[in-house]
Amino acid sequence: MIDFSDAQWENVKTNYRRWWKGKLGRPILPCVFWGRDAGREMPKNPLLSFANCNDLRITPKQIVDRYDYELSTYEYVGDSFPLMQTMQFGPGIVAAFLGADLLNDSQTVWFRPKEVKPLNEMHFEYDADNIWLDRIREIFIEGMKRWQGNVVIGFPDLGGIMDILASFRQSDNLLYDLYDEPEQVKRLVNEIADLWHRFYLELCELLKGSQGYSDWSSIYYEKPSYMLQSDFSFMIGNDMFDEFVKPELEKTSARLSNAWYHLDGIGELKHLDSLLTVDTIKGIQWVPGEGEPRTRDWSEVYAKISKAKRKIQAYYDLDFHLDEILQVIERPDDLVKMQFGYSIDRKNEIVARLRKYGAE
Repeated sequence: MIDFSDAQWENVKTNYRRWWKGKLGRPILPCVFWGRDAGREMPKNPLLSFANCNDLRITPKQIVDRYDYELSTYEYVGDSFPLMQTMQFGPGIVAAFLGADLLNDSQTVWFRPKEVKPLNEMHFEYDADNIWLDRIREIFIEGMKRWQGNVVIGFPDLGGIMDILASFRQSDNLLYDLYDEPEQVKRLVNEIADLWHRFYLELCELLKGSQGYSDWSSIYYEKPSYMLQSDFSFMIGNDMFDEFVKPELEKTSARLSNAWYHLDGIGELKHLDSLLTVDTIKGIQWVPGEGEPRTRDWSEVYAKISKAKRKIQAYYDLDFHLDEILQVIERPDDLVKMQFGYSIDRKNEIVARLRKYGAE
């Protein structure tokens, strides 16, 4: 069974409350160790993954049972908590909710429209019977039934609004559209943003009674929030970002309790100053992107985010850069690490490191 008590849940909530207020005095450092005896045999069905997310022969009950086994093999230390991820349905699953085909392999999921329509013929509507929305609903319902809210069920990777639109229009076409048909683009952005929020609220409703909320970032939210993004933004300049992306981010982040933004790769760094003027974006997750060495110094980025009084999520695990980041940010409470897993063989070493920062 999953080894996580009510007292541990209360500790997670208390630490996050103090952290948001800047009164914890340390970063949020969640870690799990794998290798604990789960107390039962591993189920035969596989763990939910990119490779099998479209296999409808695996029932929601089987998916949750296999995840229950996985979570039962963990020891939770620091600020970690039991979390079931559903990001395995791919980055931008809202595209599938809106009718795009879901395609997958062992590494990722992507989305393809049934046809690429002209902008003025594109309209998006809510489909209560959409197969992928229904699939995730059923998993949420089964998870809540199994765990009674004591495991946080993470939101799927809903996707950025422009990224979803690019799934239907294709990125090259959408870049031309920004010049040729800007008002049509803005109309569709608004349509998708409102539907995105409707999907989000519907999933929130299914999680009523849960200990909290989370998403692929593994950040704990006591009230509904989310890691927003716009990967499409790396292809556009500041003026277009401010015209087409920023207004939607302002609108969506204002609907959430503590919204974050996923700043992905050096191509998006040019938008950081603009993002830091959005008061309802409370934190920035900085991911350097593919090809950037883990040894590269990003002190300037972290310092800028901290100076703007925003929280920071650093992607790398405890083995990289923690001390360096703490040296350049204004408050240790500004930092949260992603929840990473380590072999139980490293328990003494990792626990000692957590103890150094006051996060046993």
